[in-house]
Amino acid sequence: MSFFNGLDGKEMKIIIIGGGIGGLSTALALSRAGFEPEVFEQAPALLEVGAAIAVWPNAMRVLQRLGVGDQVLEKAGLINQARWLSSHGRVLGKVRFPETDAPAIALHRADLQQILLHALPARSVHLGKRFEAYRQQGPDVLAVFDDGDSFRCDLLIGADGLHSRARAQMLGDGPPFFRGYTVWRGVSPFTSKTLLPLTAMEIYGRGKRFGIGPVGLGRTGWWATANEPEHGAEPPAERQRKLLALCEGWCEPVVELIAATPSESILRNAAFDRPPVKRWRDGNVILLGDAAHPTTPNLGQGGCMALEDAVLLSRCLLKYREPGQASMTFQALRYARTAAITRYSLRYGAIGQWGNSSAVRGREALLSSIPEALAQKLLKLIFDYDAYGVNI
Repeated sequence: MSFFNGLDGKEMKIIIIGGGIGGLSTALALSRAGFEPEVFEQAPALLEVGAAIAVWPNAMRVLQRLGVGDQVLEKAGLINQARWLSSHGRVLGKVRFPETDAPAIALHRADLQQILLHALPARSVHLGKRFEAYRQQGPDVLAVFDDGDSFRCDLLIGADGLHSRARAQMLGDGPPFFRGYTVWRGVSPFTSKTLLPLTAMEIYGRGKRFGIGPVGLGRTGWWATANEPEHGAEPPAERQRKLLALCEGWCEPVVELIAATPSESILRNAAFDRPPVKRWRDGNVILLGDAAHPTTPNLGQGGCMALEDAVLLSRCLLKYREPGQASMTFQALRYARTAAITRYSLRYGAIGQWGNSSAVRGREALLSSIPEALAQKLLKLIFDYDAYGVNI
């Protein structure tokens, strides 16, 4: 097996921990740049699980350049506008998305994961390998797994998500921060006649929200939030019933979508993130995606930022051909953007979860007062980012 030569002429071996969107997209970006990375994923199989994922133009641009854009579009639902509504269906605000060179879409997360997986050589992805720790051995890194296996590499990339073991060893900064609410996600197998085509919606109640959007192949993705304690989980069989009660009396098609989604397929997660930190590296170990900058899901940018990371890290390695300088440059290039989006998502979610009657009225007034031109300008700050155009 050959790997891209570094500055000293040695073959550079790269190991990626995590086979989610961040890990697989990083492997694909590195492969397109001439490297031969290997991915180690703890799950024994990458199954058809998960819910919808938004791929906004900043991330779709990456997928197009990686050569999988057409495959993604075949599975996705296009989105060209967003609307904000009260729980009774009153339109509070709307915005048509600014025109860009890449579309805004949503699709089932499992579909995106499978597209990325099949774009990689089968031999490069190793399943059922639970990462335990890394050890610095001079210029090399030893990746240790809980089955006793260990593998030496020149660069270890921690793309192992919110509860990253690589981050825990590197930073020791404890568990992520719970933000006071729960998020449920589901995919309904139909498109309601009450929905506008190509439209994402966010519906606000008192301490509760409900989001809706097309995810392709005749399906509708949805998510719901409610203020509740961190450890208030219900059994999967009870999720549909609980959500129907939480959203009783809400405008169509909220109850219709929940009722059409099998309870056991509804995912539940507490809302977590971490305050931004500037340290993502330790020697020749680098974090990316949720391992480096986890964010609440309010802006749909978690997976999108991981795709941006994938491109920037591969470009840095291609330019410097040396893990240390490449990872230092990558970290410096990515901190400001990821920190800003993480903070904005946190504030947006906090406002969305307001439950006090006067606060709810104030939020409705605020949403109703935002000019569409201003909303488009704010969206452009996210949508226009081009990971291939960043000067490194």
